[in-house]
Amino acid sequence: MPETSAVLVSLSSFGASEVRRHGQLWFARLAAQAGADGVEVRGELLVDGAAELPKIADALSGLQRVYSSPESLWDDDGKLDRAALDRGLSATQCLGAPRLKMSIGGRRPSVESMAALRDRLSDTPIELVIENDHATSAATLAPFFDTAQAQGMLLGMTFDIGNWHWTGECPLQAAAACAPRVRYVHCKGVQRERRQWIAVPLADSAAPWRAVLRAMPQGLPWGIEYPLAGDDLLAATRREIDQLRRIAREMA
Repeated sequence: MPETSAVLVSLSSFGASEVRRHGQLWFARLAAQAGADGVEVRGELLVDGAAELPKIADALSGLQRVYSSPESLWDDDGKLDRAALDRGLSATQCLGAPRLKMSIGGRRPSVESMAALRDRLSDTPIELVIENDHATSAATLAPFFDTAQAQGMLLGMTFDIGNWHWTGECPLQAAAACAPRVRYVHCKGVQRERRQWIAVPLADSAAPWRAVLRAMPQGLPWGIEYPLAGDDLLAATRREIDQLRRIAREMA
């Protein structure tokens, strides 16, 4: 029987102000109680990472964890930001997570900086996955992955199904091009509002999200990264997790 996708919750889905007020540990426990297979901890929402990350790790023993760094790997001059990478790896280790998510940022990296990345990653068991953020196009990512492979790195990708709309690209075309590299999927619905795209639950999305998910390899973890809200937040979160899990079973 084909493997179904684990369903994670990105803790940013609960809203930045609420997460900073209550802390990511509180929302991580809520996500676990709602039936999530794991969570994605957001670096930009940590108040005191050194204190919070070990507590989240202890609370979610046995569940999947991903650490999302808000920093980019390369600066505007195409140089590897080694300090940012080290901070991301350290936080991921503190969380007890096997996977670190970052964006590439900056301009096209130099061959020398790619070699530096390869050498640094050879010293850690943590898997680095590259996300298509709001500013990174497929035209940028394709040569990046090709250069990484030429340097002996088979880097994986976090495929955010909604972010392609911010770069003006077709998510189905991106899925066809990127699917073999994808290791983790961000599930995000989108709508156009006041001349800008906004993230919405999948059920409210104007995008062909089902077709995009079908184009992904089976069995990859899916992360909810759209607003989770309601008077009964636990019930609302459980409902979205159950819906995504049903979709995963159907596609398997």
